[in-house]
Amino acid sequence: MDSTFYGAPPRERYRSWDERTPTGFVFTLKMPGEVTHEARLEDPRPALRFCRDVRALGDKLGMVLIQLPPDFGPARFDVTASFLHALPGDLPFAIEFRDRKWLGPQTLALLGDTGTTLALSMGPWLDEATARSLAGRVPGRTLYLRWMGSPRHRRDLAARVRDRDRQVDAWARRIQELDLDRVYAFYNNDYQGHSPASARRLQALLGLDPVSPDELSPQRELFG
Repeated sequence: MDSTFYGAPPRERYRSWDERTPTGFVFTLKMPGEVTHEARLEDPRPALRFCRDVRALGDKLGMVLIQLPPDFGPARFDVTASFLHALPGDLPFAIEFRDRKWLGPQTLALLGDTGTTLALSMGPWLDEATARSLAGRVPGRTLYLRWMGSPRHRRDLAARVRDRDRQVDAWARRIQELDLDRVYAFYNNDYQGHSPASARRLQALLGLDPVSPDELSPQRELFG
């Protein structure tokens, strides 16, 4: 859910989301930008307030994504370590680095120490082959994958439909090779032209039963 990046909603909103979604539904939320892009992890207090409120989702809280800006490099390792250690240990967090110089042993050790999942986000900053290699070295038993595409926000998306099936197939094989408890997988339309079709293809390759769009009920409004 991107909306939490632009502004943390009140606690009552999370309660409403819990009440208006079915059993088994899971939310993943972005940490507010005031934490990651404005304070640049220097002040954990807004993050802790956010964490306090998202607890209202209960079992429907899947993961909180800490998405760092592209100019946030490993020179800020100590700040990042302090921030991650300050977060509540009973909530699930993933962190996305958009500077590939982060992706080394020191960072992986920090994530292991803090129980933080490494978000592998494929785009101009991370190629798929490197990401598939890293998938076998990330600490923990959760994989968090985001296929963003490159270049971003193309207008000719229709011309790109299904031109990356080989990559989707390769990821399905890689996921099946790993000993995992849970995989979060997200597609942006820029990746292949139509993200629901990409997601359904991955589901089918993993032996899941994709739901046809014709069988879906109309999406309910969460913000009304």
